[in-house]
Amino acid sequence: MEKKVFVVFTLSCALLLGLAQSFDFHEKDLETEDSLWSLYERWRSHHTVSRDLSEKQKRFNVFKENVKYIHEFNKLDHPYKLKLNKFGDMTNHEFSSTYAGSKVSHHSMLRGRSRAATGFMYENFENVPASIDWRAKGAVNPVKNQGQCGSCWAFSTVVGVEGINQIKTNKLISLSEQELVDCSTENSGCNGGLMDYAYEFIKSNGGLTTEDSYGYTAQDGSCDPSKQNAPMVTIDGHQDVPANNEAALMQAVANQPVSVAIEASGYAFQFYSEGVFAGPCGTQLDHGVAIVGYGNAADGTKYWIVRNSWGADWGEQGYIRMQRGIKASHGLCGIAMQASYPIKTSPNREVVKDEL
Repeated sequence: MEKKVFVVFTLSCALLLGLAQSFDFHEKDLETEDSLWSLYERWRSHHTVSRDLSEKQKRFNVFKENVKYIHEFNKLDHPYKLKLNKFGDMTNHEFSSTYAGSKVSHHSMLRGRSRAATGFMYENFENVPASIDWRAKGAVNPVKNQGQCGSCWAFSTVVGVEGINQIKTNKLISLSEQELVDCSTENSGCNGGLMDYAYEFIKSNGGLTTEDSYGYTAQDGSCDPSKQNAPMVTIDGHQDVPANNEAALMQAVANQPVSVAIEASGYAFQFYSEGVFAGPCGTQLDHGVAIVGYGNAADGTKYWIVRNSWGADWGEQGYIRMQRGIKASHGLCGIAMQASYPIKTSPNREVVKDEL
């Protein structure tokens, strides 16, 4: 069998804990320097943002440019809108460096032969529906918030496992991202990781415990087996979706939620609010998310339903609809480059304290 070389992007994706509700403003707020200062003060109060007096003028200048950018962007005929959020007085360079770049290993590493199950189990699946939403089918938990920890890879993985478990058992259980952060040693906790490694850990570990049992702390910790005192949701492995193939990705999503990596460091991601996101973005994969469905907008635009982990007050209640079926084979923002999903055929394992 031909040996395959897998390129790994370590995903690091810290975002602010507890993003506040998007902040609305109006044309009159942009008319004068005084009105902009008033808007900035109201924004800071709304988001409980404190700034050192020595850099307040600098922050205001950044805020002013962001407000004008958002206002001008929304006046144009784009398929999506932006809103002023918690990142209102950060430059995009600061945003991307801090939350999608400063802790990301952009250099590629040779992973060697994949430990994913060979093949693509949905290759011959022909009854692909025109649209599907796993939220409506009860297979997706409420949106979570990763906080100031680059653990997006864990949240993406957990969406996949929670989804396939509900599909197979009809039980939607909230599972522990923190167990992955603390115990999946091939990953780097709050400094980034890869969903494939997390799936491998869950299989070798004999399952993943519940969020109630092993709660999220948004920081690195030591692996604590004593917290694994709840039913363990098991998987029997995972498969990689054929790369750069949105048709194959659609086949997979038609059957279960799928983990994907995207580039999420752009200006538009910083302030995305609603609509079908159409870029611009590149393919420097720096963020792990999950596709939980797909559909078609009223104007016929095809989109993926993407679940983020920045809280329910970002985007469309924590989701972003991303354009599907673009000409580039890698998909928008590289969404089709590194997709994977868990396989589940075995029943879950009950853990008793004598096993610990």
